[in-house]
Amino acid sequence: MLIAVAMFALMDTAMKLLSAHYPAMQVTALRSLSSLPLVCAYMAYRGKFGGILRVRWPLQLLRGVLGIGMLTMFAYALKSLPLADTYSIFFIAPALITALSVFILKEKVDAMQWAAIVVGLGGVLVVLRPDGASFISLAGLAVLGSAACYAVSAIASRILSRSDASEHIMFWLLVMMGTGSVAMCWQGWVAIRPQDWLIIAGLALSGFFGQLAITIAFSMGKASIVAPFEYSALAWGVAIDWLLWNTLPDGYTLLGAAIIIGSGIYLVRREAVHAEAEHP
Repeated sequence: MLIAVAMFALMDTAMKLLSAHYPAMQVTALRSLSSLPLVCAYMAYRGKFGGILRVRWPLQLLRGVLGIGMLTMFAYALKSLPLADTYSIFFIAPALITALSVFILKEKVDAMQWAAIVVGLGGVLVVLRPDGASFISLAGLAVLGSAACYAVSAIASRILSRSDASEHIMFWLLVMMGTGSVAMCWQGWVAIRPQDWLIIAGLALSGFFGQLAITIAFSMGKASIVAPFEYSALAWGVAIDWLLWNTLPDGYTLLGAAIIIGSGIYLVRREAVHAEAEHP
């Protein structure tokens, strides 16, 4: 999981560099299409192309739409927000997933879990500044929108995993995000600068190996133990912001991130305890 988070941090860095010169939708297209050949090669190596058309198409299409929205809003936010601030707001996603599971998956969430969700949302307000000046910023709202898309997509992925192979889920997500984003940004497509091809190659490799590492992490370890290591992304965000852009998060960002991370770890642990109690 630590390797996966490091890879995704490098991927987001590449997206931030590209978003300075290309529209957010085009960055989404580049992210999806650049990793697709590597995913296809991996699936061929594993012999996973069999039955690739026998998937639950409505949910696959829904995840494709959500994926486009998630990456496009995330890329848009990266234009003006540091990585650390973006990650801090995006960390609300686990709380959103827990809340949505009540309405979509009919899972039970007790009062303490609801309290943790509310505390996490309070942490987001702290990151966005208590005076509200940053709350109305488009970048901050874009990260919240991206986190919401991720949460709904995660719920859909839970349902899909009951019938579709994980390789097929990953393949069709990239295909749909790539084709959909290209179709929507083709009219305003900006020619790729020669010096950016190396960044795109890094985007492809980091995205692919990050996805591979996170899949292995959850297949080998309990989610309650593995998932909290996702929050190490904040350390990568702070380090990369300082090295490349000479910026550091302020006190509000660090305080809000601590609140959100605390509530997220509590929710993951609490869910694991309930699952163990119901199915020893």
